[in-house]
Amino acid sequence: MARNRRVFSLIALLVAGCVLVSGCSVVVSWVSGEDRPVVREEFPYVKEGTIFQDTGQDTTMRFAITGLERTDEYTVLHYEITYPDEFEGANRNLSMTYTLVDPITGRVYRPYVDGQGLKYGSVSPNGNGLYPVFPGVTNEYRRYFPPLPEHVRQVTFVGSGLGAMTGIPVQDVEEERPEPESPNGGEHLSVDEPPASGETLTFANRRPDGDAVAAEGWVESFVDSEIASVTRDGDTETISLHSDVMFEFDRADLTPEAEAVVRRAAETLERNVDPDNPEIIVIGHTDGKGTEAYNDDLSVRRAETVRNLLVEEMGTGYTYVVEGRGSREPIAREGGPDDEQARARNRRVEFSYTIRMPDGGEEETDDGLGVAGQNVSWPAPFTDDPGDVVASVEREGVRLDVYPLRRDGAYVVGTVTFTNTTDEPLDPGLGGAAVAGGPERFSKGTLGGFQVVEPDSGLVRYVAQMNFGDGVYSGFAEEVHRLQPGRTYELVAVFSAPGSEVEQVTLRAGVFGEVPEVPVE
Repeated sequence: MARNRRVFSLIALLVAGCVLVSGCSVVVSWVSGEDRPVVREEFPYVKEGTIFQDTGQDTTMRFAITGLERTDEYTVLHYEITYPDEFEGANRNLSMTYTLVDPITGRVYRPYVDGQGLKYGSVSPNGNGLYPVFPGVTNEYRRYFPPLPEHVRQVTFVGSGLGAMTGIPVQDVEEERPEPESPNGGEHLSVDEPPASGETLTFANRRPDGDAVAAEGWVESFVDSEIASVTRDGDTETISLHSDVMFEFDRADLTPEAEAVVRRAAETLERNVDPDNPEIIVIGHTDGKGTEAYNDDLSVRRAETVRNLLVEEMGTGYTYVVEGRGSREPIAREGGPDDEQARARNRRVEFSYTIRMPDGGEEETDDGLGVAGQNVSWPAPFTDDPGDVVASVEREGVRLDVYPLRRDGAYVVGTVTFTNTTDEPLDPGLGGAAVAGGPERFSKGTLGGFQVVEPDSGLVRYVAQMNFGDGVYSGFAEEVHRLQPGRTYELVAVFSAPGSEVEQVTLRAGVFGEVPEVPVE
């Protein structure tokens, strides 16, 4: 549940250290065992590259995580930022908000903030969230998060603007590091008072107090096929059967083909439903055509038909709840150029239930429909190298380089770079769904048009979303902004993981088209 409904991104350059925490989603117990990788602490973990700034003065940044401490009260992130090059005035970093990811359970934790949205930890000298920045000078920061659960041994960090930092170990300590004894950041608020190159600026520290609030959430994933899709949201899974393969127009009785699909869905439910909470909610939906009363009635009758077949297949050991929601909960926007596909997406019958929790660190479950399998591996180790470029596509002066996808717990991290090969700033023209009638919430953002497709099964995996409750969502992918001449930007998008047998996928890269045979490592 979200502890705080506000989503803040107060980074600025005179720089605000902005820490946001995010997750990956599929619920799995982390247990020790012989196959568990050894977790070694090798701080600092460092990445360097170009970041977007709101003034267009995009520049090189060095980002170093120097500690991640877990006490009884907090999780404390220690990090340093260095800018080798000069830029002028106040600048704001446009990267995703800092995000800590538990790649096994998918839990998301955001930093503590006060009533004004200012983060606890390193205090900006002027009290406005801005920090002095000078070329060649390192700024030292700390931020506070809710304490991570004891079973979490490693996290993935995103939000620096430099791609994903996987495999960051959690340090269990009785007390956090001492606060800076003589903070010197306030002595250098003017360009006329620069510190010496190589110096480190430190800032006074503010620990969370009674006004501190933090948000917690989880990552929601979406997997699609021709007959069904699955949304996994924390410990709740929803399987959606597309009604166009289930019912004739205006009818509530199943077609013979649909009966086979529902029987396969029953296999999925028997494998995945939590035996300690065996409630299955069967929900009917329609598109926006027709009156509200008519659609409500049709959606109920269709849900009842499906429920009856589930009872026949699965027996009475489950609690079956039937709901009809008519056209009130569309997942695709109707009325656009892809109206027919959007309406087809919205006509569906769903099963919603609590997921059975797998037992181990490396876990795979199959299912009758192909869309609801859980594929969980150990967290990926840290590396500052995304690997070799596996494909390049150039479009209107922008080169897209694609790197291998890396398995990280229940997810895969997709890394790409964009390079402006011209002498002028360019907008890469990304954004929006690449698939007609695609789910709107999973298609937002400049990388929202990216999906990965399994070549053998045809399953489509969309960019995951961070869900903080009460309708607050954040895409689990970096935003692409105006590209400056000659600059290369590394960005990430996170998807639910395919099965271990999948060694290559096709990347749908929005306006850049499809990139086949992208390795999954």
